[in-house]
Amino acid sequence: MDVTVKDECINGVKEEHDDTVVKVESSDINEKHDETVELGELSEESDDSSVESSEEFLDDLDQVLDQFSDYDPTNDVSDDDWYPEVTPRKKKRSGLSSVSPSPAKSCRSASPASVQSNKGKGTKSSVRRSLPFSILENKWKSADKPDIEPTQPIFRPRQTPGPQLVSNSSCSPLQYFELFFSKSVTKTIVSNTNTYGAMRSEGKNKPWEDISVKDLKKYIALVIYMGVLKCFKLTDYWRKSDIYSLPFPAQIMSSRKFFRICSALHLSDPKVDAENDKKKGKPEYDRLCRIKPLYQDIRDACRATFHPFQNISIDERMVASKARHGLKQYMKNKPTKWGYKLFVLADSLCGYTWDFFIYDYDSVMILADERLLGTGYKLFVDNFYTSPKLFRDLLAKRIFACGTVRANRIGHSKKHAPRGNIRWFREDDLLFVEWKDKRDVLMCSTFHKAFNGDTIKRNVKGADGVWAIQDFPVPAAVLDYNKHMGGVDLSDALIGYYTVLHKTKRWYRSFFYHFVDIAVVNAFILHQQMAKMKNQKPLTQKAFREALVRELAGTGPEYASQREKTIPSTNSHLPKYIKGHSTYGRRKCKMCPNRTPVLCETCGVHLCFILKRDCYRRWHQSGLCSESEQSKT
Repeated sequence: MDVTVKDECINGVKEEHDDTVVKVESSDINEKHDETVELGELSEESDDSSVESSEEFLDDLDQVLDQFSDYDPTNDVSDDDWYPEVTPRKKKRSGLSSVSPSPAKSCRSASPASVQSNKGKGTKSSVRRSLPFSILENKWKSADKPDIEPTQPIFRPRQTPGPQLVSNSSCSPLQYFELFFSKSVTKTIVSNTNTYGAMRSEGKNKPWEDISVKDLKKYIALVIYMGVLKCFKLTDYWRKSDIYSLPFPAQIMSSRKFFRICSALHLSDPKVDAENDKKKGKPEYDRLCRIKPLYQDIRDACRATFHPFQNISIDERMVASKARHGLKQYMKNKPTKWGYKLFVLADSLCGYTWDFFIYDYDSVMILADERLLGTGYKLFVDNFYTSPKLFRDLLAKRIFACGTVRANRIGHSKKHAPRGNIRWFREDDLLFVEWKDKRDVLMCSTFHKAFNGDTIKRNVKGADGVWAIQDFPVPAAVLDYNKHMGGVDLSDALIGYYTVLHKTKRWYRSFFYHFVDIAVVNAFILHQQMAKMKNQKPLTQKAFREALVRELAGTGPEYASQREKTIPSTNSHLPKYIKGHSTYGRRKCKMCPNRTPVLCETCGVHLCFILKRDCYRRWHQSGLCSESEQSKT
């Protein structure tokens, strides 16, 4: 994502002088936070950093994402290296610089590519690839020249957007969580953990004591609890000193049993792992074998229980880990410097993680699957993904895209232009637009018009030295990008509030904790969406996690639906006679072949409402009423 999202934005950011920012707020999250995006940094990058990669990698990458091989790791923190990590020390000793690019450099204070100099740089040549067509200076058009309005997407999702659950169902936090951690998954983890624990205990004085599904649930409860209530060390949760003295962990499980499960936790069958390890160095070797039983089930559950709304985004996510594994990467300027990179497709409205996978080349085409999503979606990506070939391939699947572009690939002009200046050109179905803000912003889109007359306010210093608010023209593509690109960032923020991640030497356990995070946050978002549909006040994420911990541990009462405060509905489903009298205006019932004089005011459908045929109640309990309302909107 070619924007700077600052950590301090959650607590508020002062707008000083000319550094005006655009804030994207999420009203769906009870822990409200502002995601501040500086539009001027959308195109921030460096022309001078070298990208080292082997010819074999470039050949493979060109087949999928066309222009990705010119990726410059100094552009911004979101475009860091996605290859298997090699530490700087190891790289220096073993001479592997041709395989793994050097760590990314900071770009927060960097200048645009157009004003950077090559002086003082190394002699290594960078790999650059331009667009597959020539861009002449006279090809650009000004904002005064009218642009043709492109064909707008016809939104045809495969499923009704939103939770794929019965609308009037009342689920507890545990029931939402078990949609992602199903009973079959927990049984598999328990069985594999017992097998692995027994293997590790062979020849030792103390034999392994098998754990049960109930024990695993208590273990997960404590893991989530430790994300809500932070202690410096795990052993502090069982300390009996006056400073700590936390009674809850000891009530759930002894520290000895907790750490015993920690050391033996295993997701896959150890026998399958042993067979897979024999294939190391061969094409059939599966590097994700140890997380496969949970990895695929979580992905399937995320797609099955929710369907995204029209605006979606794809971005990277880092899972922190210092375990030794070929998939781990080092990114110097990321908040999470060591870890595993995931590619995530999230809903821009609520931040629901709809699909994800561990890094691969054709990430966008895998995640944006029109057979699962449907057509007419608007996809937002950063400049790591944007390329003409990718956008045309997506358009062929009737998925429309918008993203930032690197300056050295669009023929960026070094000429001075006033703030708010817009110029653009079209290449077939692709719109390329350049906007002069504090820095230059370069965009590519398949569904935007060059300029719609939109303006944006900026605090600028006049010739008399006085600061004043002025309106500047802005392309619609920039406004939509900043509004909808933050879906993955919103999901990351929700996870970051109460992350359950623990330090571990086993790489696959890092993924287990992250899968728990995804399951909890997605379950919380489902709870929010369902509460909205029923005009109820949802719990905060903290309260949701606390209720989930109690249910998993079995220490508290089941989640009571009456605790939710009902908001008065403006659309109450009240019955009425069609013609004002019971004997007139009978129509065919929506649920049965009989005729009825009763109509639901809100749904606008005819339903039997008598003792022997209470179709009215069956209609509203089945959830068909909500689908009827959504079809109207």
